[in-house]
Formats: sequence, structure tokens, C-alpha cells
Amino acid sequence: MSGTEPESGENRGAGAETAGARGPAARLRALIAGNPVPSWDLWTKPRRMVAFLLAWEAIAVALLAFGVLASPGPTVVDWARFGILAGCATVHIQLTRRQEERRRNRVTAVHIDLSGVWVFPAALLLPVPLTLLLIVLLRVQRWFNSRRPPHKFVFTSFTHAVSALLAHYLFQTFASAEVARLSPANSLLVFGILMLVGFCYAALQAVVIGGLLALGGTSSPTLRNVLGTKDDNLLELSTIGLGTIATVLLVNIPPAIVILVLITVLGNRLAEINQLQSEARTDPKTGIFNVRGWSESAERALARAARGGETLALLMIDLDHFKWINDTFGHPAGDDVLRTVAQTLDEITRPKDILGRFGGEEFLILLPDVDTTAAKVTAERIRAAVADQRIATTDKRGGSALITGRTASIGVALLSVNGTTLEQLLQAADAAVYTAKEGGRNQVRFADANPQS
Repeated sequence: MSGTEPESGENRGAGAETAGARGPAARLRALIAGNPVPSWDLWTKPRRMVAFLLAWEAIAVALLAFGVLASPGPTVVDWARFGILAGCATVHIQLTRRQEERRRNRVTAVHIDLSGVWVFPAALLLPVPLTLLLIVLLRVQRWFNSRRPPHKFVFTSFTHAVSALLAHYLFQTFASAEVARLSPANSLLVFGILMLVGFCYAALQAVVIGGLLALGGTSSPTLRNVLGTKDDNLLELSTIGLGTIATVLLVNIPPAIVILVLITVLGNRLAEINQLQSEARTDPKTGIFNVRGWSESAERALARAARGGETLALLMIDLDHFKWINDTFGHPAGDDVLRTVAQTLDEITRPKDILGRFGGEEFLILLPDVDTTAAKVTAERIRAAVADQRIATTDKRGGSALITGRTASIGVALLSVNGTTLEQLLQAADAAVYTAKEGGRNQVRFADANPQS
């Protein structure tokens, strides 16, 4: 993805208490004293992740070296285009520096900025050495507000560079001649090729950075955290689109590209606002809806079901003896359990089902278009999936631990049978949960019918 960064929420929590011991000066003193390099953050990661990172960087160095050696020397026009892109990119980065810093501090998965707006046209139009020089200039400026371990920053920089190299050769092979003779007759073809090249440019970054995250770059390797949310990918598509516009302007009306600086600054502001809105509706520990986000979506689904006379069920899932996990293994282990359960629920449910964390160890799922039988089947499948989980975590001393055999009590309420409002359904499902717990836990119970509803 253009401007994609691998982020990881665990670095903030785990590194907070050892920040002084892991600073650059402390590392340098450790090396002078003869301590081994494994004190670096990279060597604390899973071996498969380290192997993937080092292998990819070795491949990247070879590919980039080939690209530089095979590239023709830059012309005066190339240097002029480089100057325009470098100037616009620098203004964009400096005007949005604070926004990017705030966004990076809050994000827990992938991070997407709009730097691809300037890298993408450079990859298409400039010789490889100038494209790499532009990437270096941008990455050096980003370093000051990246707040990420060096190994992640270097890995991302290499990935951006190789993606630009891929885009360069694809463009030179399929579209360079067409752009040179751009006219209404071939404009649709050129546009299609440019978007295809942009897709390949973004897809390579998504695969490589997503692979790193999946292998251990994030503490919660869900599809959302590895490949980004829908909003992340829409921002990515917008970046590629703006990069395509920048390419056309740079070839035909170079001064007009200044307009894109204003657009990218506005885009950064809108991205930050969207992130704030999303965070207001999202539970930070699990990545699913919090009570506010879930209630808003559930109310809309309930209104649709009422208008259409459709069936609907509400599941309340309460993890049994959750306090024992915190007391025995520590609160970080409890957080791992919550994240794993949320991921399991997300995998089991349908896309139209509405999943949220109610608070503490309770989860809510609204199931549109299900009758009593379907609700029973779904609830039993969830109960069995929770009981089968094997959750790798840590104990109170930071050692490895495996949590198994945990169970959940599930209460089910049905629209019309147990109420017609969300509040009534919540009360009925909550009462059913208590019935399940009083009955021995690890079971599904339906709420009693309410004749008054």
C-alpha cells in the first residue's frame, strides 16, 4: 500500500517501562561493553518474522541495485520533475507532520498516509535513481515522527522502494509510449493501464507488509489488522487515484500539480477526523464495536427488521470465571483472551451480524434474519468455539503460558418474543445469561417469553 506502515500496539505497552533501558544511547553503551546485538527490539520478535524481514530486505537490495545499474542517466526534464515532486512532497509532509504524529500514536495496525501521491508519479516518470532519491528524502522526513522501531521503518522503506521499482517497469513496458502521445482516442486505455499499475504498486506493499504483520508484527493478527479496514483501503485507492492525476499533470501541466498539495493536506485532515470517529465507536482492546458503536448499528438493524417484519436475535456472551484469568496470569493475559475471543466471534459470524464488546468480559451479537433454530445453532457454535480455544499468552512474570478450557455462558433474546426495543432485548438476554450461569455455566439459554411485548 502506498504509504503503508506496519504498526504494532504491543510496542507501546511492552516498551513503556523499559524505554530508558532501550534508548539509542543505552544500546550504544551495551554494544561498547560487549553485550550482544539481540538486545535490540528486532531480536525479541518471532524467528519466522525476523527471517522474513531479513530475506525480503536482501531481495530488495538486489532488485534495487539492478534497477539503478540498468537505469539511464537523468535528463534535465527528469531533474525538473524531481524538483517539483520533492518540493510538493516536502510541503505536504511538513504541513501535516503533527497530524501524522497523532495518527501514528493512535493506530494499532497498518498505517496509511498520502506520500504515495508523490512517489507513484516519480516511479512512472523518473529514472530509478531519482525515484529512490525521492523516497529517501520522504522517508528521512517521516523518520522524525514515525515513533517506530528502526527495523520496521527500514523494512517499510525497502518495501516502498521495490513497489516503486515494480510500477516503473510495468509503466515503461505497457504505457510509456501511450502517455507520450496522449489524446482523447487513447485516454481510456492510458487510464486503465495507470490504474492497473497503481493496483500492482499497492498490492505488493499489502502482501509484503501484511505478511510481516501476520508472522508476528502485531499482537492481534486479524484480517483487519493485517490488511487494513475498509476505510484504510478506500484511503489507499484515493492515494493511487491522486498519484495518477499527479502523473498526468506532471506530463501536461506541471505547475498545476501544486493544487494536489492542498488536496493532500485536506486528505490528511479528513483521515484524522475519520480515525477519531472510528475510535469513538471501537473498543481499543479488541478492535470490534464498543457499546456506543454497537448500539448505533444495532438500532438501525432493529428498525429495518421491524419495518420488514423480519426475525432477529440478540446473543449476550459472558466469559465464565474471567476474573480467575486476570488473578492467575495477569491482566495482559486477560487482554489476550478478550482479543482472541473477539477474533473468533468475528470469524464465526456473518458479515451482516453486528458484533460488539458490552464491557468487561461480555460480548454482544445481533443476528438479523434468524429464527429460533438458527439462533440456537449459532449460539452453540460460539459456545463450542470458545471452549476449544488455546490461547498463547504470558504469565505474571512474563513467561510463556497457554490458556485452555475456558467457557462462556450465552443468553439469547428474540425480537417480538422477548421485546420490541433494543433495551428490552438486552434485559432479556442478560437475564438468560444469569440463568445459564446459575445452571452450571458453559451453556446456552433462551430468555423467557414476554407476553406483554
